[in-house]
Amino acid sequence: MPINPTAPNKMASTKIEINHNTIARLESADELARILFPDNSNHQKIFLSIFVELKWAKDQFLPVLDPIVDQLGLSRRSLETVRAKMRRMGLIDHVSRFNKTYGYREGWVFSNKFPRALVKVANLVLKFREKKDSVQEQKERDLIFYL
Repeated sequence: MPINPTAPNKMASTKIEINHNTIARLESADELARILFPDNSNHQKIFLSIFVELKWAKDQFLPVLDPIVDQLGLSRRSLETVRAKMRRMGLIDHVSRFNKTYGYREGWVFSNKFPRALVKVANLVLKFREKKDSVQEQKERDLIFYL
């Protein structure tokens, strides 16, 4: 079958799909990498490398991430894509050289934003499930029609 040069290329999906069964079966960081970076083994490798290097770094602090892609033989562009996604999710944070906590050093650390956000979502779901009174019920039923 000939290749059609005008046909659009099928891009790897970047959509993260997590369901309760997937979460219940998670046992290792590589499984988490497959969920957060589906269909892209290079991004999964970079994610795992950043995670492991940060985990075992002194004070869980990395001044630079560039050596990671050099060791793996991958592109800096892929590193920047993974780093940006990890930062948006709240898995890692950039530390400014003006931060006294880290000795005025610039670099990368684990962030608590992602775990806190997940706990907050879980608590909100539990809160929203609570029944209060008939006034709340009417407000919630009215809300459906305004969306």
